[in-house]
Amino acid sequence: MGFFGRLAAAAVVSLSAVAVSAETPVLRASVLEFGTVNWELDTIGHYGLDADHGFDLQVQGVAGGSAAQVAFQGGEADVIVSDWLWVARQRAAGKDYVFIPYSKAVGGVIVAGDSDIGSITDLAGEKIGIAGGPLDKSWLILQAYAAQQGLDLAGETEQVYGAPPLIFKTALDGDIAGAINYWHFMAKMEAAGMRRLISVAEAAEALGLDPDTPLLGYVVKGELLEAQPDLVRGLADASRAAKDLLAEDDAAWDRLRPRMRVDNDTQFEALKAGFREGIPEAGPVDEAAAARMLELMVDLGGPELLGEATTLPEGTFLQPAS
Repeated sequence: MGFFGRLAAAAVVSLSAVAVSAETPVLRASVLEFGTVNWELDTIGHYGLDADHGFDLQVQGVAGGSAAQVAFQGGEADVIVSDWLWVARQRAAGKDYVFIPYSKAVGGVIVAGDSDIGSITDLAGEKIGIAGGPLDKSWLILQAYAAQQGLDLAGETEQVYGAPPLIFKTALDGDIAGAINYWHFMAKMEAAGMRRLISVAEAAEALGLDPDTPLLGYVVKGELLEAQPDLVRGLADASRAAKDLLAEDDAAWDRLRPRMRVDNDTQFEALKAGFREGIPEAGPVDEAAAARMLELMVDLGGPELLGEATTLPEGTFLQPAS
């Protein structure tokens, strides 16, 4: 084949690629730039799980959750990550958002390895650090659990609120008696020698809730689900395929290590184990269990947390295709 023949063949291949690309729907995900969800999204992209399920995943990193929500609500992103309680609040306010389970990983209370604190009631009179703010869901569940044990956790402790990295450092420096932090920071704290006092999952179970209810997930708009159901379900299937891979394949984690921001092997292994522990079971969310959790959150956080939502709005969770 001569030069012009090769050039023509290359042009045909290039045009074919453009045609295929044009037919592949793009899904724009706006997520925290350094959030743990990037480990799954990176896995989807690297192994071509998006292409396998009929879409092209494009990830947009943002500095905070509110920025992601603005991008989503303004039409600059097709999917974000949030908790389903936020989705329930939005649906109660008339916004057709739908939740796709991503993770059931939650944090908990952590203390120094040599601390004399043996139970949550021992925190009475102590200073504790809390990642997030007064309406953080983990903090609310732990307050309810402490009340069950006879302790007014908010009234009988001094609280210091801050971003997860700040609470992480403050706890490691010994400036607080206990810390409530997100699961990945808690994993790093345990790797540094601190001790888990109780997890939010354990507290939830003691309150009669189902600890297997996934709290975090991907959020899409109902109009996208209605217009392109295969695209939305493709995301759910690609997410599950990535989870299945990360649940079993250590090599997949070795590839991710550079972006996990770990200082040593102990942290790496703790984060890997924590992510795997947080993988929810396949299948639809137990809506009765979710409704019980929402009812508790209404009691604890009221309209400030959940707006007009008092019961679980119909359609909150992505349901299996009929």
